[in-house]
Amino acid sequence: MTIANFTPWSALVGGALIGTAAALTWWGLGRIAGVSNIFGRLLTFERGHWGWRLAFVAGLFAVGVVAKLAFDEHIAFELNGGEWQMVLAGLLVGYGTQLGNGCTSGHGVCGIGRLSPRSIVATLCFMATGAIAVFALRQGGLL
Repeated sequence: MTIANFTPWSALVGGALIGTAAALTWWGLGRIAGVSNIFGRLLTFERGHWGWRLAFVAGLFAVGVVAKLAFDEHIAFELNGGEWQMVLAGLLVGYGTQLGNGCTSGHGVCGIGRLSPRSIVATLCFMATGAIAVFALRQGGLL
């Protein structure tokens, strides 16, 4: 089995940038950089915190646009399903992150970095479920 398109340097730089952003958000604002929570609370128009949440989410979109413009030949995006499928998937992911008090990366990067017992347990559950799913799919010949 080979790993297609493995890019260790870009993965290392990307991981370091994500970790740095999470640390700066924690040290600078005293807030956890959990994107699902930041975006979800942005939609509630919570007083006193709306500005920094909007700036954070706008920054995520801006970086994506700049990366696409600067590195278009290296960024591939293919929508296999329809637009409605993507909208439904986004809504389900959003609901799941609210139900689980965060997403996999939020618990993994921010929660484990703070030594949160809840995040450590959640991340272990995510990883175990993923491993079981891959094992089951491979045994069934679907992967």
